[in-house]
Amino acid sequence: MVGTAVEIVPGTLSERAADRLAALTAQAASVPTVLVQLLDGDKLGVIGGFGVPTPWRALTDVPLSATLAGTVLSSGFPLVVEDVAHDARVGDDALVRTVGGRAYLGFPVYGQDDRAVGVCSVIDFRPRVWTADEMRAVDHAAQACTALVAKQHARQEVDRQRRFLDAILESLHVGVAACDQAGRITLTNAALRRLVGDPPPGADVAGWARRMTLRHPDGSVLATDEVPLLRALDGERVRDAELLLVGPDGRRRLLLVDSQPITGPDGGQLGAVTALQDITSRRRTERFRAGELAVATALAEAPTLPEAGPRVLAAVAGTLGWPHAELWLVDERAGALRPAAHWSAPGLAGRLPVPDHLTRGSGLAGLAWQRGGPVWVPDLAGSVDAARRSGLRAALAIPVRSGEDTLGVLAVFADAVEDPEGGVVALLSGIAAHIGQYLERRRAESLQRELTRSKEDYLALVGHELRSPLTSISAGVELLHDLGPDSLVAQGPALLDIVERNTVALRRVIDDLLDWAALDSGHATVRPQRCDLAETLREAIDAIRPTLAGAGLRLVADLPPQLVVEGDRKRLRQVVDQLLDNSLKYTPDGGRITVGLAGDGDEAVLRVRDTGIGIPEEAREQIFAHLYRSPYARDRRIPGSGLGLVISRSIVERHGGDIALEAPDEPGTCIVVRLPLRFAGAGAGAG
Repeated sequence: MVGTAVEIVPGTLSERAADRLAALTAQAASVPTVLVQLLDGDKLGVIGGFGVPTPWRALTDVPLSATLAGTVLSSGFPLVVEDVAHDARVGDDALVRTVGGRAYLGFPVYGQDDRAVGVCSVIDFRPRVWTADEMRAVDHAAQACTALVAKQHARQEVDRQRRFLDAILESLHVGVAACDQAGRITLTNAALRRLVGDPPPGADVAGWARRMTLRHPDGSVLATDEVPLLRALDGERVRDAELLLVGPDGRRRLLLVDSQPITGPDGGQLGAVTALQDITSRRRTERFRAGELAVATALAEAPTLPEAGPRVLAAVAGTLGWPHAELWLVDERAGALRPAAHWSAPGLAGRLPVPDHLTRGSGLAGLAWQRGGPVWVPDLAGSVDAARRSGLRAALAIPVRSGEDTLGVLAVFADAVEDPEGGVVALLSGIAAHIGQYLERRRAESLQRELTRSKEDYLALVGHELRSPLTSISAGVELLHDLGPDSLVAQGPALLDIVERNTVALRRVIDDLLDWAALDSGHATVRPQRCDLAETLREAIDAIRPTLAGAGLRLVADLPPQLVVEGDRKRLRQVVDQLLDNSLKYTPDGGRITVGLAGDGDEAVLRVRDTGIGIPEEAREQIFAHLYRSPYARDRRIPGSGLGLVISRSIVERHGGDIALEAPDEPGTCIVVRLPLRFAGAGAGAG
């Protein structure tokens, strides 16, 4: 049976050695031609011979089935042919016929598992009866080849094992070093070189240890005879020893070290080996978990974030051993980060001024807010933060999130260069999540209190807005039923007008409620396209001119000839109509409404100002709340559902914009709408 192919390695069964073996075999068997062949992949290669015809050496792609050597390989037994011309085992296409061979004698060369991996054969160019001595000579040559192949296999196996060992050592995350009996470094792997650097050529353990700054975990100096590899060289087994490695840049790494002697088969010492594992992250994680518990305790005990903030930051910074920490919260109205709390170590207290706000992308916290993910700066040298916070070298900022919303940013600063570390980021992200849950919980509690306070008002308001038109409709229908034919002709049209007017009012309230629900849930469709906002405003103004004239109001419009935005034209007209309708309803006769539109960078800014009744200070934060109506509107029975500005805000926000009440510099109200010129939801190639 054919065995696994042998990798022909130069130097083991060389062509010169094979040729000499073939020559000896030719002499012993008294033959003109000897071949020594070994499998190389799926081919049978000639690695040596004597008297081999030149054409035969040139034939390299002959299939095994066309050779007598292939027959020897497939059977695993010797093949004796006295005359190929009269032997049925020799095919017509056999290679031996090509070179004129007549007699053939081949013995298998065995490899591992006694499988044939080659053939030692002799050929005569005349018919021949092979004697026992001749066959014995060829058999001995094949056995010699088998021994050489076994030696080659052994060398290949040793080389393979060495390569496996090298690959394993290089792939380990644990640093490994070994030395010989004299203390000379003989082996280091990649992980160790990353930890402590490359040893100089010919370095010994003692000299190499002196080049490194090794200390005990408490910071005290480590004596040379305390180096674990030297202790192992003295025959000691060292387990779970902790050492502190201080790098040239001041970075500190805590190492867990195991060392032991290397002994030979006779028990004699050949050297020693040591394994170093960087457990800085593990120890820091253990400390951080304790800090996480302290953070959770502070959040559970403090009723408000201003009270909890300093304790939380002290726990975080103290656990990391870093001297400064900050907590920022997102101010959605201002589009900025506001400082909520900060903590500094005693030596830095008062030396690190914290700005009153950060914009998106500015400063470390602003950058984390902009990216929506962690920002780690291993070395602050040369940055704005380093200039502002002298003495601080590294920083990490983590967004404080609730679902998809970013509520704030947690930032911590170190006084030494720190490499990015996944464990610290993960654990600090966990603390940021605790803070996010705390903020969300407090916000939910606040909303619950607000809902409880205003539930009756909401029910009364909605009930009134629905009940009033229904009552009028019902009363009108009853009167129509009670009227006689003559009265129906006289009074019917007026009653029908009442029914129709209240039906329209009722439908408007219901439509507003449905529209707001669709916008609030995200089910409403917003179809962005290029539209001229200035033209939309002119159309809306033209539509209310009759009402303006009837109310004795004056409207002043300052509009550009054209201002193109990407947005839903119908929805934007809905916002414009609502703002103009509010100004009409709340501005007394003889008043003035001013509409202004202008481009500001990448935004379109719309202002609708009136000289109406204005909005009380205590109600300014509520005008965009659901179903809010001012006491003035309720007392004077001004029609409306309280949903107009709520719907307008939802539409503007769906366009990536903002709507706000601007502090007036004169009596009245001013609403400002800011829209991006490019729709936030549009694709990159739109417009």
